[in-house]
Amino acid sequence: MTSLLPSSSPRRRTVVKAAATAAVAPIAFGTPASAAVIAAPAFLHGVASGDPLPDGVLLWTRVTPAPDAVPGSGKGPDTTVSWEVAEDRGFTQPVTRGSTTATAASDHTVKVDVRGLRQATAYYFRFTAGGTVSPVGRTRTTPAADAATPGVRFGVVSCANWESGWFSAYRHLATRTDLDAVLHLGDYIYEYPTGGYPAPEYAVRQHEPEHEILNLADYRTRHATYKTDADLQALHAAHPVIAIWDDHEIANNAWSGGAENHTPGAEGEWAQRAAAAKQAYFEWMPVRTSTEGTVYRRLRFGKLADLHLLDLRSFRSQQVTVGSGKVDDPERTVTGRAQLDWLKSGLAASDASWKLVGTSVMISPVSFGSVPAHLLGPLAGLLGLPKQGLAVNVDQWDGYTDDRRELLAHLTQRGIKNTVFLTGDIHMAWANDVPVKAATYPLSQSAATEFVVTSVTSDNLDDILHVAPGTVSLAASTAVRAANRHVKWLDMDSHGYGVLDVTAERSQMDYYVISDKTAQNASAKWARSYRTLNGTQKVERVNQPVR
Repeated sequence: MTSLLPSSSPRRRTVVKAAATAAVAPIAFGTPASAAVIAAPAFLHGVASGDPLPDGVLLWTRVTPAPDAVPGSGKGPDTTVSWEVAEDRGFTQPVTRGSTTATAASDHTVKVDVRGLRQATAYYFRFTAGGTVSPVGRTRTTPAADAATPGVRFGVVSCANWESGWFSAYRHLATRTDLDAVLHLGDYIYEYPTGGYPAPEYAVRQHEPEHEILNLADYRTRHATYKTDADLQALHAAHPVIAIWDDHEIANNAWSGGAENHTPGAEGEWAQRAAAAKQAYFEWMPVRTSTEGTVYRRLRFGKLADLHLLDLRSFRSQQVTVGSGKVDDPERTVTGRAQLDWLKSGLAASDASWKLVGTSVMISPVSFGSVPAHLLGPLAGLLGLPKQGLAVNVDQWDGYTDDRRELLAHLTQRGIKNTVFLTGDIHMAWANDVPVKAATYPLSQSAATEFVVTSVTSDNLDDILHVAPGTVSLAASTAVRAANRHVKWLDMDSHGYGVLDVTAERSQMDYYVISDKTAQNASAKWARSYRTLNGTQKVERVNQPVR
């Protein structure tokens, strides 16, 4: 997702110092150690779990074995880290335990793939090193593959820029006890230098390192900075997180051979930078590596839902210029051939009631040509497009229409029902039908539906224009809906999260917004809900959230 770099501030090469204070608050299952603590060994970055299975889950932590063994330093001795899993928070009912060694080679991060657990069961876990005990985390396994599961519920988030605000959305999700997992759809970290995005006068805290991250040590340090946030630690301690990356985990508008925010030569070779970013990601995230060391993979929640998770950065062709006429080129791809075939075969073979697809960029076609002229520039900045002639966002599936055509044709020709795309990236909330032919919709067919969640903190339209939410954006959102009849709802201003509730009868997304991303104690409230009923491939508004 492109971030607007205000014309009043230096471009991405400039480092600007800004004062910020990071307060530490208690979390649901333990109190995180402050980064100021120098006693070692210590667990300064919390605990996490992810990628749950019917019989297991991936557990994560990072141990600081010595005061100088800070993330990215390459320092610190090999350290034995013990782990244990129990069915109660007091660990009086232990289930399994073991130990592993944290080394500088993996930045002293620890990942344990625990198996032998019971299906659809909540567990508690913790780590120990040198007599120091980590905070306690809670996780949950998934139902058996053939289980008749009555329901599954996910928190859904994306786009959390450290400097743009506080992670209140994470805190509110952490307090919920009704979630099976949290889906993070990308832009978990941002690569910009301090003051690069947003402008320094709007930053609430400062990135570490201060410069744009380029090498392995930089990416490790940036991940570590994010994981000192109390609300992020709370989220990871409360729920298993299922994550994919988008571009900012590497560099803005990344593609297979480069990125908009990468200067070959001056910033080294792209392959080395991308490899470093991905290594740090897998070290610091509770994510299993998949085919070719990427994040595309598949998880199952009984017979109710298959979750197909995509990597839309590692294999894509370079973005084309708006108006170049190349968006329909069949030689260009956003998925890569192998991943698209994998997705198509998985959708066709699925016997689950719902086929959920986690995609980091929006698949629904959208035309912006009818937006008032005075808003085209700000929208283009938000989407990373030229300020003149804005028509489509070429970083989304709109820039790779042949892949989308092939995938939607596969859904309709095979009669594959109940495909729901879950999307982040664009810093706005959307509820869409996914039409086979947008120009003739609704006379033509809808192949699927799509729920897009807004950002946790990253700037959206009102932030860019520095106006009150729900004012200037109303004209833009009205124009977009008028020109795109498959778009049923659009919120260009809010920050927050989604809660997706899936039953055999319907999949419903409840959209929640936070009161103020710059306030650490921001409140959250329900804003809207949309659902797609079984067999319809269309979204409709619902007047209340799930209970």
